[in-house]
Amino acid sequence: MDIAILGYGVVGSGVAEVIRKNGRSIADRAGEQIRVRKILDIRDFPDSPDRELMTRDPGEIFGDPGIKIVVETIGGTGAAREFTIRALSAGKHVVTSNKELVAVHGPELLKLAADNGVSYLFEASVGGGIPIIRPLSQCLAANVINGITGILNGTTNYILTKMRRENCSFEEALKNAQQNGYAEADPTADVEGHDTCRKIAILSSIAFNEYVDCSRIHTEGISRITLADMLYAEAMDSVIKLIAVSRREGDRIFARVSPAVVSREHPLAGVEDVFNAIVVSGDAIGDAMFYGRGAGKLPTASAVVADVIDIVKHNERTKMVWQRRETDNMVPFGDSVTRCLVRAKARDRSEAAADIERLFGQVDHVRADIKGIDDELAFTTSRMTESSLAERIAALKQMKSVKEVVNVIRILEP
Repeated sequence: MDIAILGYGVVGSGVAEVIRKNGRSIADRAGEQIRVRKILDIRDFPDSPDRELMTRDPGEIFGDPGIKIVVETIGGTGAAREFTIRALSAGKHVVTSNKELVAVHGPELLKLAADNGVSYLFEASVGGGIPIIRPLSQCLAANVINGITGILNGTTNYILTKMRRENCSFEEALKNAQQNGYAEADPTADVEGHDTCRKIAILSSIAFNEYVDCSRIHTEGISRITLADMLYAEAMDSVIKLIAVSRREGDRIFARVSPAVVSREHPLAGVEDVFNAIVVSGDAIGDAMFYGRGAGKLPTASAVVADVIDIVKHNERTKMVWQRRETDNMVPFGDSVTRCLVRAKARDRSEAAADIERLFGQVDHVRADIKGIDDELAFTTSRMTESSLAERIAALKQMKSVKEVVNVIRILEP
């Protein structure tokens, strides 16, 4: 079967490389040979082994009936969406690694694929080379999925690991990640949690069989996490991770992305560096954890090629549709329940401690030997709604005994 690749960047060139190097074993698994017929890119690659396949004319792909599958690795929601619509409308299957496109336009593209009798697959959009989309939609289909908890971004996990191991600041760890190719020149999408938000939206849409809009997910990044936060977590026998959670609550869905204090007893606490991990909780299977490299050229390319093989082998079972619910399907963020680690600088420690207890009730104080912050109080709250927490934090900031609320970090509960 002949395919075309849109975009010859890191992932697109990786797809071509995997097919070129592993063509024989791929053919054995697919039941027929898979050939790259065209590669669309506006740039020139005179030294590429795939240079003879290059074209700048999308018409050579969409107008060619011999090309049955289009692999989209352009990224974004502009040209990628336009080309995906053209391919699906022309009766071509589409495989993508584009998490932003899937998270934002997934329902319309899946419906368009179904209307044209083709597949729109995106295993590589979440977790890179970690197989998670197919297990959720097929292998765990007999389960009612209760929730998903995961570390879904390798860049932020690398930064947090670096800060903890080497006692360095966020800025120093980010610079190191950029120097080692683990962070983009503009790291905003990663460090502010947007990348993770799109991924948990995709996983939640599959797990709960209805569209979860990423714009409705409360999202915080790690740019405000400091070494002192890490040391307080250490005093709690815990670590700090950027955690995505989603779960069914009654007839609605709760989802959140934020830094969280994670007990060392939790399996996600041991996920280090650029690795990702996803814990899926089902009524029959219990907890199942998926672990591996969440990004990179060849891991992501391998997931793309796996989708291509799946289409060739099992075209009839690779259809999926996400329904948009007419009524709001998300739990309001303020109604969700949480526990937090709170850090506050005190003008008077004893007065501040009394004010904290008046506002929060009984709290557990956290003590850590941290140079230069003798005026701080750190404590963990009881469980309360996010709206109640926000009201109490706002009141704490107004107390004369308190100079500043330094940080509020959620605690991941078992």
